[in-house]
Amino acid sequence: MRTSHIHAYVHACVLALALAAMALLPASVGAEEAHRELGAHEHGHGTLNIAIEDKRVSMELEVPGMDLVGFEHAPSTDEQKAAVEKAKAELAKPLAVFGLPAAAGCSVAEATVAIEAEHHDEGDEDHDKAEADRKDGAEAKEDHDEHEGHEGHNEFHVTYALDCTNPAGLSSIEFAYFKLFGGAHDLTVNVVTAKAQTKYEVSRDKPTLDLGGIM
Repeated sequence: MRTSHIHAYVHACVLALALAAMALLPASVGAEEAHRELGAHEHGHGTLNIAIEDKRVSMELEVPGMDLVGFEHAPSTDEQKAAVEKAKAELAKPLAVFGLPAAAGCSVAEATVAIEAEHHDEGDEDHDKAEADRKDGAEAKEDHDEHEGHEGHNEFHVTYALDCTNPAGLSSIEFAYFKLFGGAHDLTVNVVTAKAQTKYEVSRDKPTLDLGGIM
């Protein structure tokens, strides 16, 4: 698969997964799940999409900036800028973030790390109000002032292309990701192979993903 088609392919697979899940749920629950699946902003939670075709493994990671650097606005101090550069440097080494079995023989063909602004919509406003309801006084005012000064939420959007000499050896993934980024708590992982389209959940408490049976 050509690199220029990675995004479209992975997103199409994830959309199919979300629509299939909606068909099995009540309307209100399905809509909520689909919104989360396709990019709802939630601190501590990110999404990793993986598409495996022949010997190419395409990966797409979307995570709120808060999880990786402790804030979600554009960096304004030297300390914040350094934190962003450190996170970008760590994310640029996918095999150090996501441990793959040596038997798969994977090497990095491409790694792209970008920071994108996610602007407020109605769902974000409800989220912000809920956050404010749990706070009071100076803390709530500080958060409000921060949002006023920095519109929208910044998210890390990372894409990888890996070439694996033995894709059948991709039996598991070890998520060093949770050790590298203290604000990250869990990831929804969507995996698409020639055999199956499967959704998993990994977390700080369960950082190993078993891929047995889908390759």
